[in-house]
Amino acid sequence: MHQALQSLLDLLDLERIEEDMFRGQSRSAFVPRVFGGQVAAQALVAAGRTVPADRPAHSLHSYFLRTGDPGAPIVYNVDRIRDGRSFTTRRVVAVQHGKPIFHLSASFQAYEEGMEHQAPMPEAPDPETLPTAEEALPRYREVFTEPRVVESMLATRASVDLRYVDEPPWGSVGTPREPRSQVWFRTRGKLDGPVDDPLLHVCLATYVSDMTLLDSVLLAHGRGGWAVGDVVGASLDHAMWFHRPFRADEWLLYDQESPSASGGRGLGQARIYTQDGRLAISVIQEGVVRVPR
Repeated sequence: MHQALQSLLDLLDLERIEEDMFRGQSRSAFVPRVFGGQVAAQALVAAGRTVPADRPAHSLHSYFLRTGDPGAPIVYNVDRIRDGRSFTTRRVVAVQHGKPIFHLSASFQAYEEGMEHQAPMPEAPDPETLPTAEEALPRYREVFTEPRVVESMLATRASVDLRYVDEPPWGSVGTPREPRSQVWFRTRGKLDGPVDDPLLHVCLATYVSDMTLLDSVLLAHGRGGWAVGDVVGASLDHAMWFHRPFRADEWLLYDQESPSASGGRGLGQARIYTQDGRLAISVIQEGVVRVPR
């Protein structure tokens, strides 16, 4: 297993300090805040560990309340809202320095048969034909505000093989484009043996889902984002629906678009497909998107 992937798995392996209380650590970061995808994934791990294994997660709804401190542990308090015949609901509050920084509600469902339909998978090139982050990011070093931006992005994505289908926002600064972006992603290594847990695959997809969703907002305005210093942004809320089983260690297409930006906020919505065309996840996120003055 890739060392960076093992490091991420260790990050998601929370310490249980009480029956419904867990403690997580953060990875070192170049930016002075905890990556939002990490907090969301850890909160879902905490919720899932209080739910029977035969009830996979089918949705989550969350709010980012305060900036997380990467130098301090995060405590996740789980509230067992409901245990029904088909559905189980959990609420999780992430606390740091005595204050809540993140709130998540998650729902889990026992498997059952039902009606079936889905939106068709959009066209996209074979992910193996696209450049890796290690090949692509250094090309933009002169565009970024600081040289360490490349290292920061590579460190954040070291556990995940994430490949852009088209130019990322910082590759076309000053040229507005259609507010749509596609990336392929999978973990850097197979999840075999004891770590091959359906909850873990869902939590890893949650981790990645916060990396690029607001790119489509930036594309509509020809902005490059924090990497080039022309936008100040942060995630506000994040929602996901898990429709069908998938594996985070196999290629997933993240098809993203932005229907709206206003009031200093931008909305991103997306669908995540397996490589064979099954719609696995729907995602919606709103974030702060401000132009510096």
